[in-house]
Amino acid sequence: MATEDPDKKTEVVLLACGSFNPITNMHLRLFELARDYFHETGKYKVIKGIISPVGDAYKKKGLISANHRVTMAKLATKNSDWVEVDDWESSQSEWLETLRVLRYHHQKLLSPEPTNSLQNAIPLTKPGRKRKQEPNRHDPVKKKSQSPDIKSVPQVKLLCGSDMLESFGIPNLWKLEDITEIVENHGLVCISRAGNSVQKFIYESDILWRHKNNIHLVEEWITNDISSTKIRRALRRGQSIRYLVPDVVQAYIEKNNLYSPESEDRNAGVVLAPLQKHASDSKN
Repeated sequence: MATEDPDKKTEVVLLACGSFNPITNMHLRLFELARDYFHETGKYKVIKGIISPVGDAYKKKGLISANHRVTMAKLATKNSDWVEVDDWESSQSEWLETLRVLRYHHQKLLSPEPTNSLQNAIPLTKPGRKRKQEPNRHDPVKKKSQSPDIKSVPQVKLLCGSDMLESFGIPNLWKLEDITEIVENHGLVCISRAGNSVQKFIYESDILWRHKNNIHLVEEWITNDISSTKIRRALRRGQSIRYLVPDVVQAYIEKNNLYSPESEDRNAGVVLAPLQKHASDSKN
């Protein structure tokens, strides 16, 4: 493995979407576990991790403002030399499907000029091909794209926990065509506990089974049961969250008095944006 030419490894960008309400040490560990996994294969080089907090229009119960969630994520990653926070998704006035966020970040890698346009979140029409053809237009990557062994545009893969993967089975939460495009054109990196039923879930889904080679299951041997829900519960009860979130995040929460019984009731009784949208789509 050590003798391999690093330039011939497939470059990967890990994208994590979610509420990050608040960001925890577990969220940060997902990136480290995924990077270790890819590097140990000897075939990939992880060049960047992106945290993309969901916008307020998601309407999840207890979801505090995106401004606070993005700020906490930035504080949590300020000492990381490879994980960064992107606020494009959270700054949109409407809720965006995860697929559109993946498309946006893929497009951003194709274009040298940064873009904030929703129109640029276009699908990859031909998996595999577009990645090789598109960069030839841009001078910075021309040199690399002459070699068939080098994939000059990094692959953007969706990083998630087993709960997100299993949420594919919840009616109206995800569109079938979105799931297909995510696993076919981008790929999933799923961190799961040893003995978890993720493999069974993939086996029971025809779509996931068809693209199982593009679903990377990473076993988490040092188990970590921290969740944002549990953090919020501890805060409501006046309990310590130290060592569960980065110190800077804890200080920010305390300074701004962020999580309370009142904040937990935000969006109570409101239908989650994807359920609302997909249910109305199916009626039309």
